[in-house]
Amino acid sequence: MLVVACLLGLAAFAWPLFLRPGSGIEPIQAPLLFAAVLPLVLAVVVSELAGNGMDVKGLALLGVLSAVGAILRPLGAGTAGLEPIFFLLIIGGRVFGPGFGFAQGAITLFTSAMLTAGVGPWLPHQMVAAGFVGLGAGLLPKATGRAEVAVLAAWGFVSAFAFGWLMDFAFWPFGIGNATQLSFNRWATPLENLHVFVIYNLVTSMGWNLGRALTSVVLVVLIAPGLLHVLRRAARRAAFTPR
Repeated sequence: MLVVACLLGLAAFAWPLFLRPGSGIEPIQAPLLFAAVLPLVLAVVVSELAGNGMDVKGLALLGVLSAVGAILRPLGAGTAGLEPIFFLLIIGGRVFGPGFGFAQGAITLFTSAMLTAGVGPWLPHQMVAAGFVGLGAGLLPKATGRAEVAVLAAWGFVSAFAFGWLMDFAFWPFGIGNATQLSFNRWATPLENLHVFVIYNLVTSMGWNLGRALTSVVLVVLIAPGLLHVLRRAARRAAFTPR
């Protein structure tokens, strides 16, 4: 079921690559199309969690971690790309699994938007992109001790860039017009547009993505060892098998 959620989420980001002239889809419709896909993605994830037997204690853990992440997020918003929430998504996904991680990421971004009046057409994209961060952490290979922290830190670095790329790609095809050398071109092939996007992203977002990545790595290295132990003890009291 998680494979279905991933495919739906990726399709919701990547569909402009396959958009052709005369399709009748305008830029203003893009957020509506994504918002239509989001409930399907979340329904698949909820089904996955229910199938794993999440109980009330598990839901409480999901709520607590999402609330903490929502409170942390405004602390770094708008400051050189610093995002203090990603380490929490990574640790949650690592301990409780990919389905929990995806749900935690989506709920955290939704709750944060409610708290900070950050609701807009970008919110569904943020929810799915953050969900991928937690989901990926839950799929990482088994490791223990310092090796586990190193694996999580590496994923923190990679996922921070991936989040930035996904969010930029959600905006890029429709947000900068079609009159620049870095604009999306409906007549170009998907590979040609991806090549242009890579250049656009390096020029406009490299600093922000790097700041997010370094913040995630530092927080994982400093906090993960203790927090992993605490959450695994909590998982044994809920309907989870800690990883």
